[in-house]
Amino acid sequence: MTSPRIVPVLLLASLAGGCASTGGAPSRTVAVSDPAPSISTPVADVAAMPSQADHDAILAMTGEYHVSFDFRETVTLAEGYERKDDQHSGGYETVFALVDEPGHIVLQHILVSKEGGHVTKHWRQDWIWQAPSRFEFTEDQTWRIQPIPAEKTTGAWTQCVYEVSDAPRYCGTGKWNHRYGVATWTSDRSWRPLPRREHTKRDDYNALNVENRHTIVPAGWTHEQDNTKTLRRADGSSSTLVREFGFNDYQRLKTGEFDFSPAYSYWEGTRDYWARVRELWDSRLASQQGVHLDMPVDGMPMIIETFQQADRALKGETVTEAELRETFDKFVKPPGATLASQR
Repeated sequence: MTSPRIVPVLLLASLAGGCASTGGAPSRTVAVSDPAPSISTPVADVAAMPSQADHDAILAMTGEYHVSFDFRETVTLAEGYERKDDQHSGGYETVFALVDEPGHIVLQHILVSKEGGHVTKHWRQDWIWQAPSRFEFTEDQTWRIQPIPAEKTTGAWTQCVYEVSDAPRYCGTGKWNHRYGVATWTSDRSWRPLPRREHTKRDDYNALNVENRHTIVPAGWTHEQDNTKTLRRADGSSSTLVREFGFNDYQRLKTGEFDFSPAYSYWEGTRDYWARVRELWDSRLASQQGVHLDMPVDGMPMIIETFQQADRALKGETVTEAELRETFDKFVKPPGATLASQR
């Protein structure tokens, strides 16, 4: 049976892209979805295409890593606010390319626990050259499709990050800088929701205003985050609490240094299921010009249902189209829809 095609929401109206490739991933072959239609350039300067250096920098993030995640509150912005304790975590993560085209690259992250080899499908990053639009976190549990001005997107890459259930998280647009032989991409400032690491601990803010920076280094790559913790109110007003510096350090492992085979086995057994999930997200985002998630901010109802369905697919069971659409109909609404909790 032919696998569903990957069509990112940012391209649905005017372009689509991608052929499957592991470009730069570990030596272990990772099976991915069937090719999607070829990409076309969405801005007026059709002669401009991304440099090979840009393309290589994005693919350089593929590989097998030991990752550390560190967050530290720095500049206090609200009177009386006391900085919270630093947060530290880490794990073992493989990153491989689902799509590798000149103007469109999709990277999938999968975590593997050190004890027992437990697999967790992690975040996904989609890179689109000169994207015409992107989704933006506009209010609680709501993302809307917004155009990107030509002066911002020309010559730039838009990175969109997706949740473990492939729900939207945030996008940023910026250019790669290759001066001094070091490749660094810096985003514009954009909004993202309360991170899962704090949703059970905090109720004093509901959004992060973020600038992201990815740098390719000899030992792997890094992800720096300049975060401002902000309370956004329904009347449009907002107040800031504190700035936070996030540093995610991806240290490349040598071949055989850690056993990532459970991750590749999991993806082989579930890739078709997750391709269908991505296709439904893309369809809802495009047809509704955004989504509102009718669930708590942690997104767990959707995560639990999709992960349970993926486990069934891994066992060789069939997850019907009706079941998958029922999950989406339950939790994924148009922006501004009346929610179950409001009826």
